[in-house]
Order: sequence, then C-alpha cells, then structure tokens
Amino acid sequence: MAGVAKTKKAEKVFISEADEYLFAQGTHYDIYKKLGAHPSVENGKKGMFFAVWAPHAEQVHVFGTFNEWEENQYPMKKKGPGGIYELFIPGVKTGEMYKFLITTPDGRKLYKADPFANYAEKRPGTASITTDISHLKWSDSAWLEERDGKDMNKEPMAIYECHIGSWMKHPCKDEDGFYNYREFADRLVAYLKDLKFTHVELMGIAEHPFDGSWGYQVTGYYAPTSRYGTAEDFAYLVNTLHRSGIGVILDWVPAHFPKDAHGLAEFDGEALFEHPDPRLGEHPDWGTKIFNYGKNEVKNFLIANALFWIKEFHIDGLRVDAVASMLYLDYGKKDGEWVPNKFGSNKNLEAIEFFKHFNSVIRGTFPGVMTIAEESTAWPMVTGPIDKGGLDFSFKWNMGWMHDFCEYMKLDPYFRKNNHYSMTFAMSYNSAENYILPLSHDEVVHLKCSMVNKMPGLRADKYANLRAGYAYMFGHEGKKLLFMGQEFAQEREWSEERELDWYMLQDELNSGMLEYVKFLLNMYRKYPCLHEIDNDWNGFEWVNADDAERSTYSFIRKASDGKNNLLFVLNMTPVERKDYCVGVPRRKNYKLVLNSDDKQFGGNGAEIPASIRATSEPCDYKPYRITFDLPASSALVFVF
Repeated sequence: MAGVAKTKKAEKVFISEADEYLFAQGTHYDIYKKLGAHPSVENGKKGMFFAVWAPHAEQVHVFGTFNEWEENQYPMKKKGPGGIYELFIPGVKTGEMYKFLITTPDGRKLYKADPFANYAEKRPGTASITTDISHLKWSDSAWLEERDGKDMNKEPMAIYECHIGSWMKHPCKDEDGFYNYREFADRLVAYLKDLKFTHVELMGIAEHPFDGSWGYQVTGYYAPTSRYGTAEDFAYLVNTLHRSGIGVILDWVPAHFPKDAHGLAEFDGEALFEHPDPRLGEHPDWGTKIFNYGKNEVKNFLIANALFWIKEFHIDGLRVDAVASMLYLDYGKKDGEWVPNKFGSNKNLEAIEFFKHFNSVIRGTFPGVMTIAEESTAWPMVTGPIDKGGLDFSFKWNMGWMHDFCEYMKLDPYFRKNNHYSMTFAMSYNSAENYILPLSHDEVVHLKCSMVNKMPGLRADKYANLRAGYAYMFGHEGKKLLFMGQEFAQEREWSEERELDWYMLQDELNSGMLEYVKFLLNMYRKYPCLHEIDNDWNGFEWVNADDAERSTYSFIRKASDGKNNLLFVLNMTPVERKDYCVGVPRRKNYKLVLNSDDKQFGGNGAEIPASIRATSEPCDYKPYRITFDLPASSALVFVF
C-alpha cells in the first residue's frame, strides 16, 4: 500500500472458475479487479476487458464512444450459471465513455452504468468512463504504519464533517463553482492543521446523480464522484491529508440506493441488488431500494466495496449511514409494509449477519481502520465483540446525546431547570458503547436552524450559550464531530448549493468562536484526560450533577496517571453566580485553563483568578472547595 506506485505493465485480465465460485460464495474481496472495465492485453493487443453480473439477462452488449455508441457491435459472452458476462475489446483506451445494454427475456432494453466503474460522467450525464487506478501515487507509508499501531479508543479524535462542493466555491469556474480534489486539498489541509482537527469525514464521495441527496443515494459505489475530478485527484487529496497528519473517513451507504434508470435498481430486468419483495426491498418514505443482504453476491459487492476504498484509496474509516434502517425490518414502515423475520420479530437477521461479516473482514484485515455506525436506537452492543453477540463496529454515533444536548440548549434558560437531567443522562449509558458525539449536518438543515441560532436570547447571548455548550461537548466522554461551519458559528442553515458564509469571520463574535473552537481542539489534544478513557467511569466523575435550580454542572475528567486532571464548571443561565463554590478532591492550586467569557472568544471579559487555592471546607461531598465568581452563560476549566 505504501510508497510511490509505479505504472504497472498491462496484463491479461480474465475471470476464472475460482473467481466465479468465490463471488457466488460472497467471499471474493477483490472482485472489483475483475468485474467492471480494466485495461488488459490479449494476443499481444492492448485493450479493455469488460465484465458485468447480470444473471437474468437474455443478452448483454457493451457500447460507448469507442464505437460511436453502436449498440449491437459488441455482444458479451456469458461465463456460466453465475450470470457473469465478459468481453475483451482491443484498442479501447482509458477515457472512453461506455454503458451496458441489457436485453431482458421479454425484449426490454436497459441502458445501465457499470456498477464497478471507477470513474463516471459528471451529472447530468450517466455514462461510465474507462480508467486505470493501478498507478495511483502514494507517499503516506509513515501515516499508515503509525495508524495501524494506534488504539483509537485512547487517542484524541476530533472529526470535521465536510461536504466538498459547498465548503468553499471557486470564484472563477463554471456555475457549480467546484474546487477539484487537488485544489480543495491544499485549502482544507492548512485550515484543519491550524484548528487541530484530527480527522475529516467527507460526505458524498461515491458517485451520485443528484446533488440534493448529499451523496446518500449512490449509483457508482466504486467511483469517486467526477464533480471534483478523477480518481488520481482524489488519491492526491487523501495522500495530502495523511502527510499532514489528518485521517480520512468516508460516508458509506450500504442501506439503500436510488431508482435511477441507469443505476442498480432492477439492474438486469429483475430485482438483482435489491430484495424482490417490495416489503423487504423498498423504503416507502425515501423512495429507494434496499439491498438484499441474504444474497451472497450482493454482500460481496458491498464488502468488497468497503475494502476497495481502504486498499485502493487508503481510507482510515467508514462511517456507515442509516444503520438502524438496516437492522429493523419495520424501519419507517407502517403495518402491512414490512415482513417479520422467521421468529416473528422486526430484527433483520440477514443485515445483522452482514454487519458481523463486514466488521470481521474490515477490522480483521485492517486493524487500524475504523468502522463507525450511525445508529439512532438502543440496539445493544453495536460496538461489542461478535463472540458476545455484538456487531463489532469501532464506534457508534451517540444520537441520544446529540438529541438531548440540542433540545436542552434550545430552551429558554428559565426552563432549563426543569430539564436539567437531559444533560446528564448520556453518562448513565456511556459505558455501553464506544461513542462519538456528533453535531452533524443533519442538525443544521430542514428548518432545524444552525447551531448558534438554536440558542436562546439576543445575538451575544446565543454565542455565549454555544461556547458553553461546546465546552460541555469537549469535556464529556466520547470522541467529537463538528459539521463544517459550526466552528465559526455560521448563522444560516447549511445548503449544498452555496459555500459556507466565510464573510462572517469579519465579525468579532464569529472570529471569536473560531478562536474558541481552536482553543478547545488544542486543549482536547493536549490533555490525555480528555480522550484516553472515553467509555467508563475511570475517566469521568460528577462533582455536582444535581444543581437544577441554578442550572450549573461540574465534573472532572481524569487521566490514568492521575496527573493534569481537568475540572469543568458550567453555568447554563445568563445569571452570574457570585462566590460560587465547587467541591474538589485535593488541597492544591487549581489553575485556570479556559474561560469561555474571555474577550478573545467574543465574551464579556469576566476576570477569573489564574490560580485558585483549595480550602479545607467540604463541598459537593468533597473534602475541599474552590470559590470564584462564575460568569453568566459560561464554561470554566481548571487543571489540577
């Protein structure tokens, strides 16, 4: 995987009986090197080898710009009962558009893009394009070696969720205004390095026809979207991020796919990738098809695709979208729209086995690569080991924490005392999974308001509330995820059609918020107590979780060596608390690390002593206390 790849000499590509057998068994993890379109040599002639799985087809042709789209010139040969068709065409080079013409037994003609294509025509075009990804250039071996030696449960992980097409628009390009992957890399890397994010999570990389789906309705699972360039350009982006010490996570969508005519739906005239029973094979709310997780070839298509991104593009993690919709047969469905399993329950047994297969292969082969479940229910042991009944994901998004946090922060401070335990509840189940705390794109669209405009009060109050909220997030156990724009408190909701409101950084409140998030990220990485123990009570201790009347919270994040622990004190009302007392475990100096009300962050500039000596007076069931004036709507952090 490592080092600079050399251009490989073209060799003959063919499908053997072993390939057919392994694909039919669902265990051909390199099948993408055989199906699709690949440069090949036969009888001394260079050309392109085409192969497609279409078992219900009467006949399959391949056609494209290389033969002026003559449909019937190149009939493909059926290999055997598995339904794979193949053909070598001499003289075909890379950069040619093509499609498969599938003729059904009842005479229908279907014009399909290649499910295994590595490059596609930019929308609204729908053709696949021949390419060669065997010579991608890499110089990230040091990153990969270091990655594979880490236990990410104990490492800092602060993820920047990002949509390339709307992060920043190019001022001099066409109406789309897209930066290509290379231009984007050079701009994003400098930004993330300055802020100290550890990872970027990229939305919408696999090819998709509709911008408004944000990349969550995929037609080209094996192709980086051509909106931003070629496969080589995308490899440059990943390589550049790695060389700058930033990991890359991709959104991955094995839950469903769209019904576009050129896509996977009824690929060879019948249900092939989807389940044939619409009660099992369609999402009525989303208007999409559901993969048939009981079919070996379909499982192979998906698991090989995950491995494709990891092996060919050095991806460090896959965030699996809509896991709950896969695990529950009745997800988003009414009575009569779903079928119980053989035991009469709503659990999708085939999806469960798929996840166990997926995670055992990914994590067993690439122990440094993370799999992350976006799972919104109380399904047990999502990150638990398979031998104990778990699904074995590396991490799970903590959607419960996200919901409770956002609902609490939206409240007028007067009513927060009646909802006080919304902010403490997540710690009661925190040890159940390995969690990531997400404030994702889903929280700032569809009239949910931006993060800062969820906050109550006048404009300055909103920013003060958000600063306090972010401090709580970074102090709470669990890895961190922020969607782009939240780091400087963009006030408009996100839209994929426009860039972030970078002009807002001219405002002191927004530039102050950016400085504040940068400070939190540096603090998070600097102090091991904030990340090395993230899933049990050895790393977290409430000091006072019960001060509902004043809406204050205090807790300690503890390091395994007992050094440089952090005390967090939060005031969630716009009322200053004079002579506020906090119980502490040791009689020593508590040094101020963070004051969210500092003027450099856009606050009022309330002054807190740089160091406070604990006194021998019990408080909060602790033997000692520190006393100070706690600013309104603020967060203070002390190290001891």
